[in-house]
Amino acid sequence: MSDSPAFLLGHARSQDWQQAATQCLEQMGGIPAQANLGFLYVTDLYADQLQRILEHLRTVTGVAHWTGTVGIAICAGDREYAQTSAMAVMIGCFPEHSFRILPFYNRTADRLPASWDNWLRQSDSHVAAVHGDPGNDNLPMLLSQLQKELPGGYLVGGISSSHGSHPQIADELLDGGLSGVVFNNQVAVATGLTQGCSLIGERHTISDCDNNILNGIDNRPALDVFNEDIGEILARDLERAAGYIFIALPIKGSDTGDYLVRNLIGVDTRGKRIAVGDIIYPGQRIQFCRRDGKTAREDMQRMLDDLQGRLPGPPKGGLYYSCLGRGQALFGTDSDELDMIRDTLGEFPLVGFFANGEICNDQLYGYTGVLTVFT
Repeated sequence: MSDSPAFLLGHARSQDWQQAATQCLEQMGGIPAQANLGFLYVTDLYADQLQRILEHLRTVTGVAHWTGTVGIAICAGDREYAQTSAMAVMIGCFPEHSFRILPFYNRTADRLPASWDNWLRQSDSHVAAVHGDPGNDNLPMLLSQLQKELPGGYLVGGISSSHGSHPQIADELLDGGLSGVVFNNQVAVATGLTQGCSLIGERHTISDCDNNILNGIDNRPALDVFNEDIGEILARDLERAAGYIFIALPIKGSDTGDYLVRNLIGVDTRGKRIAVGDIIYPGQRIQFCRRDGKTAREDMQRMLDDLQGRLPGPPKGGLYYSCLGRGQALFGTDSDELDMIRDTLGEFPLVGFFANGEICNDQLYGYTGVLTVFT
């Protein structure tokens, strides 16, 4: 950043949110007068108390602007909190006029406030850290729309995860849509994305489909092509394959070979059809991929090494949005995923959560990790 801001981090677990908040504040120490933006992530066991937690932190710290959401699991530094009552707080000192809290985006008819026009024109690039509600079917369109509305727009973030409600923070509590914070070019960031999967077989073309039912690939029965690509052993046990093999939908125009990972949710052996966890279209490119702990670690390290090579110095702070299907499922119960970030990039304040879907640029991913560091 042009004016190197300080980032303060606090995180704690307790059945009593007030006790957890006190521990967070003690860890952060004195709050600088120039502190102007807070990130707050809580596990879903605190969802019903989030309004009181937000009001308490705003009053005690004097920080006016806040963003955040709820997750079934959250992260703070190299620590992962899951299946417990916990919160993670990061406060930053950003240059004046370098950010705006993103108002509630709920429908495709929603637009950025007209009062933002002059601010947006002053910068040729903007990065938005956003949170989405899993119940809003318009999210893919909202992401694309927001990215286009922001000059040089780039989005990072995640879809809230919870066993109950999915509140978001955008200075106030809300739910149902898309919200967050937008930074202009006074705030320097670097981002990385890890897929955690490895592609298998060749890239194909969907020749026949109906909504999410894949009937034909390359003018052949879909299941025949699938079985050839995954190999004879897995093809004999399709139930096992469904937990190991996923659908990869290449992103059109991507110069880095990115793809969207979608679940294989069913197989019709008689009709030789495949059910995909997304709407698909004739002519769309498709490939298959496998996911396991070894692959996830290798791609995580690749992403971190690449990111480190692009940094001008140690990160000052960071945000990490990972998939619920990663975390303990692929990296074990000892926060190894977060340890890898620390071991490669060093120790720095970091917060985030484990999401129902991950946002990078204008795409909604699955089974990915999206890391954003402030430089």
